[in-house]
Amino acid sequence: MNIGQTILDAASLGSLYALVALGLGLLIGVLRLINLAHGDFITVGAYSLIVPSVDATSFMLYQGWHWSAVVLMVCVVVIVLALVVDHGLFKPLRQANVGTLMIASFALSYFLQNAVMMIYGARPKGIDLWSSLGQGIEFFGIRVSLLQVTTISVTGLLLVLVGGLLKFTPIGIQMRAAASDFRMARMLGVRGNRVIGAAFALSAILAAIVSVLFVAQTGALSPTMGVPLALFGFIATVVGGLGSLTGAVVGGFLIGVVMTLFQSFLPDELRNFREAFTFTLIVAVLMFRPKGLFPSKTLIDRV
Repeated sequence: MNIGQTILDAASLGSLYALVALGLGLLIGVLRLINLAHGDFITVGAYSLIVPSVDATSFMLYQGWHWSAVVLMVCVVVIVLALVVDHGLFKPLRQANVGTLMIASFALSYFLQNAVMMIYGARPKGIDLWSSLGQGIEFFGIRVSLLQVTTISVTGLLLVLVGGLLKFTPIGIQMRAAASDFRMARMLGVRGNRVIGAAFALSAILAAIVSVLFVAQTGALSPTMGVPLALFGFIATVVGGLGSLTGAVVGGFLIGVVMTLFQSFLPDELRNFREAFTFTLIVAVLMFRPKGLFPSKTLIDRV
């Protein structure tokens, strides 16, 4: 067993879960919205890379474009989708309870999945996105791929940028105030719709980055590809503590570590059930820490 290889694989997998959990945690903190359609935002971002067609063969929409332009276009697509969804669906439900918001996001998730099937077809598609990043080098017995380095580096950079935005910028401070006490923040002059729109846009950027990194790793598209990511991201927010952005990130990395360890240490005949072992361990953790590792007192009081 190569411990260094396990740590690297865990950090790479946990990075994706941490970004998904952070995107979910932003909306949970500000809007009390558990956005079950977050995974479908990832799916839409991934499918925006190819030409709309129901054919089995996919063709890159941004063939020959610089990587930064590709990432920018995917971000624009997902941000526009998130803002349209906020304005058209969630804005009329601002005063609704948590259950209604969750059901609305559940319906949105199915709508987006079926919309993708109608436009692109239901069959999975292959896509060649920066496949050269998958080539690795041996370093002291550890196989390091450029894609793993990119994933971990991008995640670290985004966490720093999001943390800086929330701490030092006016809109970030307003988002933190709204997350602490939304009603009081509005009474003090914070524009609620503006803050919520910013939270949706920031969550969409994180979803777009995840979609690009995930497609680069798997080389495949399917209409439900974002659902498992959103599921593990949501579990990460619960394990970390609902409403705690720090907890969401830690929870994401923790789930990545646990799944990688199960993948490495379980006998071959049990490795296909690593998710079941992971969920069992999560249930055990929540029995002792039902509010998560970093519970947010303000969110618990509000909910």
